[in-house]
Amino acid sequence: MTTMENTSDLSQEELKHSEEDQAVKAETDQAEGSEAEGGKESDSADQQLVGEHASDDHAEEAKPEEEKEDGDAKYLRLAADFQNFKRRVEKEKADIYAYANEKIALDIIDVMDNFERALQHSDDCADKQFAEGVNMIYKQLKGVLDKNNIVEIKAEGEDFDPNFHNAVMAEENPDFESGKVIQALQKGYTLNEKVIRPSMVRVAQ
Repeated sequence: MTTMENTSDLSQEELKHSEEDQAVKAETDQAEGSEAEGGKESDSADQQLVGEHASDDHAEEAKPEEEKEDGDAKYLRLAADFQNFKRRVEKEKADIYAYANEKIALDIIDVMDNFERALQHSDDCADKQFAEGVNMIYKQLKGVLDKNNIVEIKAEGEDFDPNFHNAVMAEENPDFESGKVIQALQKGYTLNEKVIRPSMVRVAQ
């Protein structure tokens, strides 16, 4: 009887130890699993941090390049604007020099008109030397105009051009085609290819 009781107690004690061992093992396995998961999460977090740092580094590297490109574009725009400004100023200066004599030229042209009217009646002048003197002065004035690029606009027989001609009369004329200038009633002139006075003309219909 005593032997059976001892055997029973031993079995229960072994069973108890076995259960305790299993519990310890389960706790150990659980702890190892937690550590493994924690390690994985830590590795994932580390990888994420590395990725974020890499992205930040790339952004920091790209930023100076973008700023450099913006700076280069601004410099090119400023350089182009400056060149355009220089060209505009140079053209304005050239125009000032080219057309500075425009008013004087118009005054001389008015005098030329009077000389031409006088010469139209030179044949009726009794004093031939006087008539020749008037003609010489007229030629000198015309030479001054030519020397300063003040050129008479062609009119009679030319196609009517509103850029050069001012039509004051329009009439049918069998000797001229429609749109042709019949006669210049007042001569026109250009100064360095700029019209300073258009021709007043009669035009064929």
